[in-house]
Amino acid sequence: MNIIGPNIRSIREHLNLTQDELAARCNLLGWSISRGTLAKIESRVRKVSDIECAILAKALKAKPSDLFT
Repeated sequence: MNIIGPNIRSIREHLNLTQDELAARCNLLGWSISRGTLAKIESRVRKVSDIECAILAKALKAKPSDLFT
């Protein structure tokens, strides 16, 4: 189950980032992700692997543990 999706959305919105902008940051970090896939993650439709979680945290300038709280 994906429990971090809503937290990703919350942090992204706090940083005033669009889904496109966050996806672009992830792409720069080596993970080819579309805005649509990010939307699925945020809405808990798609699961997130450990490495994807780490990349999302880095793209959000957060610690991976921040995505779980």
